[in-house]
Amino acid sequence: MLQHTLIAWTLFFSTPIDTSPPEVPMNTTAETQTPTTWQIDPAHTQIGFVVKHMMFAKVRGAFNEFTGSIVQGENGDLAGGSFSATIQASSVDTGNADRDGHLRSGDFFDSDNFPTITFTSTTVERVAEGQLTVTGQLTIRDVTKTVTLDVSETGTGVDPWGNMRIGIQAEGTINRKEFGLMWNQALEAGGVLVGDEVTLTIEAQAVAQG
Repeated sequence: MLQHTLIAWTLFFSTPIDTSPPEVPMNTTAETQTPTTWQIDPAHTQIGFVVKHMMFAKVRGAFNEFTGSIVQGENGDLAGGSFSATIQASSVDTGNADRDGHLRSGDFFDSDNFPTITFTSTTVERVAEGQLTVTGQLTIRDVTKTVTLDVSETGTGVDPWGNMRIGIQAEGTINRKEFGLMWNQALEAGGVLVGDEVTLTIEAQAVAQG
């Protein structure tokens, strides 16, 4: 867990005209635990997804443009803090231009009318050493649903330029139809072209601010 530096100070009181024995200086020690904010580093972060294709294969994709932050709790732990992210829907990238254009269209993200996908945590709970459960509000196409992510703390360290960094991995699942991504196509042999369940995967580095 990440700990902040303890700050101590001493206040001295005296009464110059008092002829009585000098008062004993009064020492006051206080702990200041200002939460640290970590800014997501897009150059070292991947926000991806996996969805079934034709009922038996998988298509993987990612979003290339996003911002995000992590705020520690008051005790220096990520538990009790907050996570947030804003993703540009038009930055979806599955490695196929035609498919990406379809995903940006009204059949899926409708990125012209709903340009951003957002996540804001409501609770961050520690479930084990290095493991968190993050619950929050995910908004896609102006539809907001509660989702839960399993988050692992992968480490901290100082980069060659003196910046403190933290690493996390997160995973969760959503039903795309709950967010209005309804398009599908029936297959002749039965089943549908695109699965409803989408697995979200995040591997992130974040840099301490201030």
